Amino acid sequence: MKPMGGKSGLWMLAWPIFIEIFLQTLLGTVDTIMVSRISDDAVAVVGISNQLFGALITLFTTFAGGAGILIAQRLGSGRNEEARTIAIMGVTVSTILGVAFSVSLFLYADPVARMLHISRELIPLSHVYLTYVGGGLFMVGMTASLGSAIRNTGNTRGPMYTGVAVNVIHILLNYILIFGMFGLPEMGLSGIAVSTMISRLIGVAVLLYMFSSAFERRIRLPDFRTFHRKLFAEIVRISWPLGLNSSSWVLSQLVIYSFLAMLGAKELAARTYLNTLESFCFTLGYAIAMAGQIQIAYLFGAKQTQEAYRAAYRTLYIGLAIVSANVLLLYLFGRSLLGFFTADPEIVAIGVSLLALNLLLQPCKMLNMAMGNSLNAIGDTRYTMVVSMISMTLIGVGGSYWLGISSGWGLLGIYCCMIADEAARGGLVLLRWRKRKVLSQAESQFAGRQQGVREKPGVACSVEL
Repeated sequence: MKPMGGKSGLWMLAWPIFIEIFLQTLLGTVDTIMVSRISDDAVAVVGISNQLFGALITLFTTFAGGAGILIAQRLGSGRNEEARTIAIMGVTVSTILGVAFSVSLFLYADPVARMLHISRELIPLSHVYLTYVGGGLFMVGMTASLGSAIRNTGNTRGPMYTGVAVNVIHILLNYILIFGMFGLPEMGLSGIAVSTMISRLIGVAVLLYMFSSAFERRIRLPDFRTFHRKLFAEIVRISWPLGLNSSSWVLSQLVIYSFLAMLGAKELAARTYLNTLESFCFTLGYAIAMAGQIQIAYLFGAKQTQEAYRAAYRTLYIGLAIVSANVLLLYLFGRSLLGFFTADPEIVAIGVSLLALNLLLQPCKMLNMAMGNSLNAIGDTRYTMVVSMISMTLIGVGGSYWLGISSGWGLLGIYCCMIADEAARGGLVLLRWRKRKVLSQAESQFAGRQQGVREKPGVACSVEL
């Protein structure tokens, strides 16, 4: 793994992550449009099913994310074998979790559909989608863990190329199978399920090949039986706060969307369209934050605590500059962009009235993401979990209901609370980083080990001989 210091290292890590996420978002939009060609019922089934899948995938990405942080730290400290072992266990556990949920969805698709309150007339469609797409969900877990391990070795291009190829294959197969091209029968929603399974399988195969040679010693199939209790406990220790953090965010967003539904269909539609535009606006900032996390974890593992401390601010400043420029463009051209989604003047007016608030919301999100990821990179995941859960519950959810629903501020009140939530979390994680608590502890431990080595010259001499 090459050293990851300075701006060039950050950009080299960030741009492939950006390309991967941007094209996934773009192709996901195209995918939704193609589903809409089947029927509105198909869109409804896919939409609500993907909400469930997203919540389950959080479990996979959480464990994989924790393992990824430790991989970068171990590589930074030169402990390549430990990094290799952590990567193997991360992939194994994510796969086991994925298989358990996949089997459950495959066997109990109809009860799950009823639990999601899918109407009776949509049960046949949901059965197809939940059974086959949900049944292959374990491949998403494998993709997440393999991609995370590979990225945290410094190779962000490999997962990017794979992700782009898989999404393109998925779109092409969708077109062929949904509409029955080249003499094939029209498969409708079943075609989407088959397309998803095939494209995911191809992605897993490519990433497995890439993963096998990601470390100095090649990874072979028998190696997946590897289990190291101490390292596994370390992965769990750093991962479970990330998991609660991510789960809390998913839950808070679902609750806030339920508040939006209470306001009315037009408000919900306006927020949905704005969310799509905001996603494109924030993509590069998110990639910078993810790249910063990898870089800081590597530097922290290499005991370069001063450089790790400065790297967080470099990530923040670059991210803020990019996100601020993007959100300014969104503010200037937002009315025209909303016109691509809807011709309803009332929905456009609601969306336009919120564009100015994005000038505050997106930079606050960047502050929270950059500094929160920096704390996660050095293992301070419990603090970010506690701050996030309290802020999202009291300010994000509680404030949104109070201002948006009870006080009658509507969507404006909900947006104000979203800004306050992001600003509060961002300010607290920034304050935590400035105090350097974990970094100072690491420096003291490192100094103690150095002092211990100096006090044992005989050992040093024997090593040199």
